[in-house]
Amino acid sequence: MDAIFRVLPTHMKDLLQGLSKSILEETEEIRLRVNRPIEVSSRGIPHFLPYLFTKSDAEQLISKLANHSFYTLDEELKRGYVTIEGGHRIGLAGKTILESGHVKALRHLSSFNIRIAREKIGSANPLLPFLFDGNWKHTMIIGPPQSGKTTLLRDIARIISEGCPEKGIRAMKAGVVDERSEIAGCLQGVPQLQFGPRIDVLDACPKAEGMMMMIRSLSPDVLIVDEIGRQEDKTAIMEAVNAGITLMMTTHGNNLEDITKRPLLKEIIDQQVFERFLELSSKGDPGKVYSIKDMHGQAVGVHV
Repeated sequence: MDAIFRVLPTHMKDLLQGLSKSILEETEEIRLRVNRPIEVSSRGIPHFLPYLFTKSDAEQLISKLANHSFYTLDEELKRGYVTIEGGHRIGLAGKTILESGHVKALRHLSSFNIRIAREKIGSANPLLPFLFDGNWKHTMIIGPPQSGKTTLLRDIARIISEGCPEKGIRAMKAGVVDERSEIAGCLQGVPQLQFGPRIDVLDACPKAEGMMMMIRSLSPDVLIVDEIGRQEDKTAIMEAVNAGITLMMTTHGNNLEDITKRPLLKEIIDQQVFERFLELSSKGDPGKVYSIKDMHGQAVGVHV
């Protein structure tokens, strides 16, 4: 939490440090809204602090964020978030400035959502017998928001990049297309979270375009992407498969049956590209897999 405390006004840092250790250790989000109480979300439960976040607090926070941005702050604001040291991402809301129907900038910022980037090193280890049998299997991780999809994907990327000799897994080239700076949490293009030596990251790059860039110029063995679901994603996925690249991806949904109701994802699944589907739940421990299915939708493992 030190990196987060450094961008907050001192009095707010003191308030947060007054929370119990159990709440702080499990904090997922800190929401700051002008003229409203500070909200701390821990294990999905909101805790409201007896302090109204002020316009002056917002101005101090913005001033500190400007010093943590590689690009100008305006460029960061256009995307709707800023990534700070440690890979933590701060989502932003306020008045949008439009140009030709597209968001050009954000002004009068009034809401900040600090999402805590957590690593669970080793969380993917129990899955290895299902995901690797001499080669990595094309895998899709399915789960609702805050179910730990990205946390699990991040640890899989770490294992791919550094290998796991005791399980006969060699280090391979892992290409990460990190459209929202959540997987690697890059700051000035450098991943802030723990990965092995064979990792390449395209930060803040649209998924489909980034996948094609990876395929053309970085020759990954495994391509890692968060939250697929658009038409252009399908085209890039098939390009990667035809190039012999293994896919590790996530998508929003409650389970395999749920996502097959979405026409585009159904098309991808019907191609039988993905050999493993990991289903996560929003209940219990984030990142915990409650069901593993094969390309035919048959269960091959549960409660990992």
